[in-house]
Amino acid sequence: MVTEERVRDQLRTVVDPELGMDLVELGLIYGVGVRDEGRHVDVTFSLTSPMCPVGDQLQAQVEAEALTVEGVETVNVQLTFDPMWSPEMMSPAAKLFFGR
Repeated sequence: MVTEERVRDQLRTVVDPELGMDLVELGLIYGVGVRDEGRHVDVTFSLTSPMCPVGDQLQAQVEAEALTVEGVETVNVQLTFDPMWSPEMMSPAAKLFFGR
């Protein structure tokens, strides 16, 4: 069965190349929604900066990884800057890693 947790676990494979950490730990995955008995997934995510040079690449990777979850047929990935990402959004482990 497709769950939000399963999708988030899969999204841990998407790594921000500048920071070397996955988008989930960085707090860049704002939301994951599962609909239509798991066949459709909506992912809302952000970037550390609106000027991030790899934003398109990360968006494509988020979509591709969500599609690898068994049962998922379609994915809608939405980039947002509302709210703007800040280091306070990182997981405790990421904060520790970056000395915050």
